Amino acid sequence: MTASTAPRSHVAPARQRRTNLWQQSWIMVRRNLIHTRRMPEMLSDVTIQPIMFVVLFAYVFGASITNTGGPSYKEFLLPGIMGQTIVFTAFIVATGITADVEKGIVDRFRSLPIRRSSVLIGRSIASLLHSSIGIVVMALTGLAIGWRIRNSLGEAVLAFALVLLFGFGMIWFGILIGSWLRSVEAVNGFMFSTLFPITFLSNAFVPTAPMPGWLRAMAEWNPVSSLVQSMRVLWGNGPAAGPDAALPLQHPVLTTIIWAGVLTAVFAPFALRAYARRTSD
Repeated sequence: MTASTAPRSHVAPARQRRTNLWQQSWIMVRRNLIHTRRMPEMLSDVTIQPIMFVVLFAYVFGASITNTGGPSYKEFLLPGIMGQTIVFTAFIVATGITADVEKGIVDRFRSLPIRRSSVLIGRSIASLLHSSIGIVVMALTGLAIGWRIRNSLGEAVLAFALVLLFGFGMIWFGILIGSWLRSVEAVNGFMFSTLFPITFLSNAFVPTAPMPGWLRAMAEWNPVSSLVQSMRVLWGNGPAAGPDAALPLQHPVLTTIIWAGVLTAVFAPFALRAYARRTSD
């Protein structure tokens, strides 16, 4: 008796489409955006909080601070709040990376035929888009309470571009901290104790002229101060720095560009190394 054999069905292996670094990075951006869309409460830090900060600072601090050298404290305030928001982009990316590592998502990425750097590029772009929502919300809130852009369209666009450029530098700091620390709780504690003093020890919320000499020097050499001052100058929300101000406030736009480049050049290599070490454990 001969055994009959049923014909075997041959399933062709799935073909893998080759993608370059930018295509892989865009997939990572889409992944983060889809995650945000499915959990819209993640946008509270760039929707509800900016409105709360603008209103509280404008009407609480604004009731006591009247002499800012500009049209009003509300116009003085908005660039400061935006500067604080873009600095906290580092917070967002740090907690996101740490959470992905803790949940094993990065291990899944390692099993895919993608470059490791595409995960970081995608996360950084998604974080910039996330923070940009906050900038837009604050701008609309500011317009509602009396903030205005008083200079040309080109200068206004340049100011917003500087915000994003500075945020890109801060993202690398966030990647470094998120790859270095081992838990979201540790990231939260470190970032709060680091970023809050940096933003408040600046010209973001109060003028630096009345400060004691040593404190004023620290505030005026703070990178956040040059960013905020460049926005105020470009938007017409405050006068140029006086002759006794520190050099960064005399040339705030150029200083902000230099600071963004320095932050990226210093933190990016260490961040890439820390991320590679963390994800290879």
